[in-house]
Amino acid sequence: MKLNGSEILLECLLEEGVDTVFGYPGGAILNVYDALYKYRDKINHILTTHEQGAAHAADGYARSTGKVGVCMATSGPGATNLVTGIATAYMDSVPIVAITGNVATTLLGKDSFQEADIAGITAPITKHNYIVKDVTTLAQTVRRAFEIAKEGRPGPVLIDIPKDVSAQFCEFEGRKPVEPKRHKPKADDVEKACRLISESEKPFIFAGGGIISSGACGELFELAKKISAPVSCSLMGTGAFPSNDELYTGMLGMHGTKASNTASAECDLFIAIGTRFSDRVTSDSDKFAKDAKILHIDVDPAEIDKNIKTYQYVISDVKEALIPIIKGIDKKSKGEWTNHILSIKEKYQIGRSHIEELNPNSVISVIDKLTDDNTIITTEVGQHQMWAAQYYTYTKSRTFISSGGFGTMGYGTGASMGASIGMPSRRVVHIAGDGSFRMNCNELSTIKHYNMPIIIVLLNNGTLGMVRQWQTLFYNERYSQTTLDRGPDFNKLCDAYGILSFKAESLEQFEAAFSKAISLNEPVLINTLINIDERVLPMVPAGKPINELILD
Repeated sequence: MKLNGSEILLECLLEEGVDTVFGYPGGAILNVYDALYKYRDKINHILTTHEQGAAHAADGYARSTGKVGVCMATSGPGATNLVTGIATAYMDSVPIVAITGNVATTLLGKDSFQEADIAGITAPITKHNYIVKDVTTLAQTVRRAFEIAKEGRPGPVLIDIPKDVSAQFCEFEGRKPVEPKRHKPKADDVEKACRLISESEKPFIFAGGGIISSGACGELFELAKKISAPVSCSLMGTGAFPSNDELYTGMLGMHGTKASNTASAECDLFIAIGTRFSDRVTSDSDKFAKDAKILHIDVDPAEIDKNIKTYQYVISDVKEALIPIIKGIDKKSKGEWTNHILSIKEKYQIGRSHIEELNPNSVISVIDKLTDDNTIITTEVGQHQMWAAQYYTYTKSRTFISSGGFGTMGYGTGASMGASIGMPSRRVVHIAGDGSFRMNCNELSTIKHYNMPIIIVLLNNGTLGMVRQWQTLFYNERYSQTTLDRGPDFNKLCDAYGILSFKAESLEQFEAAFSKAISLNEPVLINTLINIDERVLPMVPAGKPINELILD
């Protein structure tokens, strides 16, 4: 059958199982939006308030569902407004497909109105990108984009479609989508990994977001239990291993726990699975796990030996690697090593004894108490992000959604929308700091319009909290441009958007407000006033070995 380029694009999205796209229209992508009108019963379009919100929503949709998220924007400023969201997805290995309109092929390269070389701009922050100049190649391009976004280490792909291409007609023939193949390990590498694990007396497991991407949480749990090893998760790996399990020791690195950071320094085998050794994890890389053999299991060969030199590696989808490794090792009972690390965990518990006061620990403890295991927690970036990771109990994967590698302030509101649309049967609680939230609070309009029942817990300390913390510790309390002594009044802002809100100045008020919010099927914001000098601890000063922590 003959279809125009816009219809071909939408048919290909349907082939890939896409039911929702997030976007904002404009002149260069108008043909696609005209086709979306015809396909409105098949594809749900969420109109965001800003293109960046669309990119973050597609990201949150992908992280919460495990599917590819899709966003779209027009040319020029519309396309460049997606860039921060694309970079966020790239750094955290999130599969999204970004679709942009562009000026007609005859106008490309002529500084035409609202023209931008978005393919050139996004080349460093996408797995691949395309500019489609011939409508006959559009279908194969869209199909390949989805394959690339999903295969191996997931990530974003961009498709740029000039306006004349979206209007041209050609023959179209549908097909079933191709599922990407899982990269399997070499038998010899598996055998060497099994030997290392079997010989180890002090193994320590560090799990990253690759565990979640590959669906290997069950295998991670089985491995940890079989060798009775302490387990830490990266920020992106949060939820991959139950945080209420005895063997879980908390995060590792700059804001890691005493138990996890000590384990990395004292273990004889550091088993890194589906993670990339971020500088926030390793800090002083020359002293990181210096007495341990490093076993690195990851699907991306570019990450092997990039930041930390390995003793042995397995390049593979981590699920495909863990299955034969688990079979190839003997069971170990919990011995002196694991008991030693667990005793440190017990001694240096993160949290406070005065939980009845209004503070980050008590607020998140209330959220933990009043929500179930299926609740999805999203965050912005900053102190509140670390508190959400430290104090909430995560027992399932894809229940913690946050910007890790890029550290994007303003990410979480869009991500919470994507999670709410993608997983409508689950409640989404968005934990935000006032500094981050003000960056994209315009998306309250989107949340209200689509009645997304998101509970926004605004930990409002009137400052850029994490930056202030650094200024306190390392800059002699010179609080240059970090105090947010200005509007908006967040409760009045919610009134303007027609969103119910509460102000909490005590723990009692917060618990009452959150209980009410949970009972409602509508968006709610709780403006929670906390002390300006709250800190995230433990903390490793930048560049120091990770076992040199500031605990108090």
